[in-house]
Amino acid sequence: MKLKDKVAVVTGAASGIGREIAHTYAREGAKVVIADLNQQGADAVAAELGGPSKAIGVAMDVTSEEQVEAGMAKAIAAFGRLDILVSNAGIQIVAPVDEFTFDKWKLMLAIHLDGAFLTTRAALRQMYKQGDGGSIIYMGSVHSKLASVLKAPYVTAKHGLLGLCRTVAKEGAAHKVRANVICPGFVRTPLVEKQIPEQAKELGITEDEVIKKVMLKDTVDGEFTTLADVAEAALFFASFESNALTGQSLIVSHGWSME
Repeated sequence: MKLKDKVAVVTGAASGIGREIAHTYAREGAKVVIADLNQQGADAVAAELGGPSKAIGVAMDVTSEEQVEAGMAKAIAAFGRLDILVSNAGIQIVAPVDEFTFDKWKLMLAIHLDGAFLTTRAALRQMYKQGDGGSIIYMGSVHSKLASVLKAPYVTAKHGLLGLCRTVAKEGAAHKVRANVICPGFVRTPLVEKQIPEQAKELGITEDEVIKKVMLKDTVDGEFTTLADVAEAALFFASFESNALTGQSLIVSHGWSME
C-alpha cells in the first residue's frame, strides 16, 4: 500500500491513461478524485473504485479557472487534504502548421498548458497550507523531447510542461512538494486510435503503415506502450518521497527515445 491515506486528483481520468492511474492509486491505498469533462464517466470510474469513501467524480474543464477552483475545493472538502495531482487531461488534433487554425491551436495549448497551470496552482496552495509535501505529476509525451510532423501545438505544449515542472520543482522544494513529467510513447487509447486514420489521410499511407512506419518504427520491439506501463511510472513518482528525482522526466516508450 504505497499510497495509503494519500489523496490524489487525476484529471482526464474518466478513460484511458487517467483511469488506469486512478485504479493503480486506489489499489495502493489512495483516495482518488476523478476529474473529467465527462461527469457521468467520472462518476462511473469512482464507483469502480468503491464509491464516496474511496473515490469521487468531479466535473472539470481544466481550461476554466472557475471549474478548476470549484473542483479542487470539492476534492479537498471530500477528503480533507491533497497529496498528489496528476495533470493528465489532453486532446490531439493533427494538421500541418500552414493549415492549422488559430482556434484549434489555442484550444490545444489551453487544455495542455493552461490546464496544467490552473490545477497546479490550486494544488500547490493546498499542499503548501498542509505543510507536509506532495507530488505534482504532468503527463508529457515523447513529444516533450522530440518533434513529429502534423503535431505543432501538441509538441509545443508537451515541451512547455517540462519548463513548468522544473519551475514547480524549484519553488516547491521549500514546501516538500516534488514535480515530475511522465513522457509516454504511443499508448493505444481512444486518442491514439483517432490519430491513426487522420495521419493515414494526411500522409497518404495506410493505417497499418501509420502504426508500423510512423508510431512504432523507432521502438525496440514494435510494441505500443501500455496503460499499465504509464500507471506504474505515475505510482513510482507519487510514492518516491525524497527530492532526489524532483524536476525530472521519465520516458516510457519501449526505447523510442533514450534521452
